[in-house]
Amino acid sequence: MNLPNKLTLTRIFLIPVFVVIFFLKILPSNFIFSAVIFAIASATDFLDGYIARKYNLVTNLGKFLDPIADKILVSTALIIMLAPIEDGISILPWYASIAVAIILARELMVSGFRIIASSKGTVLAADKAGKIKTFCQDIAILVLLVGADVNIKPYSVMNLIGLCILGLATVLTVVSGAECIIKNKSVLKD
Repeated sequence: MNLPNKLTLTRIFLIPVFVVIFFLKILPSNFIFSAVIFAIASATDFLDGYIARKYNLVTNLGKFLDPIADKILVSTALIIMLAPIEDGISILPWYASIAVAIILARELMVSGFRIIASSKGTVLAADKAGKIKTFCQDIAILVLLVGADVNIKPYSVMNLIGLCILGLATVLTVVSGAECIIKNKSVLKD
């Protein structure tokens, strides 16, 4: 197994660590620490792709695992941020659940599309639009986590900034999903 694939697996293994620290209320600033773990996991996404391309270490396993690792990381973060944290308040207000549902639906749809492509011998690697979408989702999650540690109130400045970025990420998620399917529509032909 090459270094980029090991970095991708590291991202997957950091997910349970992120979740435990997120809910570990006895740890002061647990949201800041969970944001750090999330940032490290997200950074492996950039590193694995950079190293794979620079040193010609791109593999089908990497093309398969990388987008899955991203989806698991982002989906996990978004879902747990919907859970009530303090006095029934969650990091994401109820209306953000619409964005989370859209993001998750897109990720499931594109994953299903990738499975169909794979069954036809085609591996669909993440494209630039997908990478921008993931970056925007990651930034939104980090801002929301840091904001929650500073002030859990749903209408704090950090929370509002994070929600705006999450809104942008949701739009980019829909656009990149549609672009992926349209660009590779031949996969759906029998």
